[in-house]
Amino acid sequence: MIRVLVVDDEALIRTGFGRILDAADGIEVVGAVSGGEALRTVRETHPDVVLLDIRMPDVDGLTVLGEIRRLPEPPVVAMLTTFDMDDYVETALRSGAAGFLLKDTDPEALPLAVQSLAHGGTVLSPKVTRTVVDGYLSAGPQERPPKSLERLTDREREVLVLVAEGLSNADIATRMHLSTGTVKDHVSAILTKLEVSGRVQAALFAQRAGLLAEGTG
Repeated sequence: MIRVLVVDDEALIRTGFGRILDAADGIEVVGAVSGGEALRTVRETHPDVVLLDIRMPDVDGLTVLGEIRRLPEPPVVAMLTTFDMDDYVETALRSGAAGFLLKDTDPEALPLAVQSLAHGGTVLSPKVTRTVVDGYLSAGPQERPPKSLERLTDREREVLVLVAEGLSNADIATRMHLSTGTVKDHVSAILTKLEVSGRVQAALFAQRAGLLAEGTG
């Protein structure tokens, strides 16, 4: 059972998301709260996935994200937004967000997104992807990817490509005939060596470096 916490300043949004997810098999909504209650609720309910509004009047979503990420065993966090060109996309990804979802996401797609997040996948709404590709992807010194990639083993490069393709740990394990635990270890090593805080950053890093075009060979 995937435990989910919905954090949004609008009662209608958090109630709606909660009902959609509660109706899905294998998902339990452990809370639907405003930003001011988020950190306390995370500590009390221990969710696997948090859907967090990036812009809230009572507390900044990025601040909440940072506080959650500093917990000993933080849940996966995906940001919710009504904007397809949100100024905070880059900051959220650099702070460890596992993805972005627009609040008008298709109800049928929402449970699938949560399942992907819970199993180590990344989620970017199509409208957000262009923002990421045009902005975040092109940010930073161009010489960094090749230098950092030299630290990866051949196997880690293979895993990185599959992460960049959006596969979850379980999917990567199946593709590469490895255990899920081994894949998790590889992903952890990749994040450390590339000096990034999450899978989305690692995926974008791989795209900047041209790994998807070149493959692993």
